[in-house]
Formats: sequence, C-alpha cells, structure tokens
Amino acid sequence: MLSNCGGRTPRQPGFGMPDVIAASRLADGLVVFLVKDGSWTEDFNRAAVYADKSATDEAMVRAQGEEAANVIVEPYAVPVEERNGHVAPKSLREAIRAAGPTVRRDLGKQAHGQAPHGGPTAVVEAEHVSL
Repeated sequence: MLSNCGGRTPRQPGFGMPDVIAASRLADGLVVFLVKDGSWTEDFNRAAVYADKSATDEAMVRAQGEEAANVIVEPYAVPVEERNGHVAPKSLREAIRAAGPTVRRDLGKQAHGQAPHGGPTAVVEAEHVSL
C-alpha cells in the first residue's frame, strides 16, 4: 500500500489506480509535476499522488487553470504504482519522461536525483557490449 510521504495521499483500496499530474512547463518545455500545494516541480519524487479519480479530476481542474494562465501546457494524469517502497510511473514512457535520457545517467533529472526512485535505470557503457 502506498505510504503517506512527501505530501502524497495514501491509496485507498477500491478507489482505482493512483495518479500524479504531469505537464510541460511553457517557459522551457521541461516535464513538471503538480505538487500538493499547487506549485510545479521537476522532481517526480515531490509530486502529489492522487488516490482516486475524484482527487485526480480535482487536481486536473487546477492544472487546467495553470494551462489557461500560460504556466504549463497539456496537463495529464500519469498512473503510478509502488515499486521497491517508492512511487513510480507504471509505463516505461512516463518513467523515461520523469528521469531523462536513457543513454547516460549523468544527464537529465536522474543526474540531479529527481528521477523516480523505483523506476528503471539507464544502462551505462560498461554494462553492455556494442556491436
């Protein structure tokens, strides 16, 4: 069961899959996540987790207001799950968007500790053989 950490709402059984709200910041195009206080962060681990559809819908209304104010563009809900004791995006696409490039760990959010803690990690040069 998801824990209540980092401003996250715990998942309640029977209320659907938990979500975080993602968007692109209009000023620079970076992927950002909605925080419980209504601000936006580049750090996936600070994102508010909405435990059910009604909470997600309420958060989307706030996000759409931010879109109308030209702060962010194209907000959407990202389904998340608990992995290794942390919240992580369910889909590989969203895990990559939350972490940064998959080819080098020294670039993107993963280089700054802002990637999901339970998500996939990129392969480094020493871990594979090029043909």
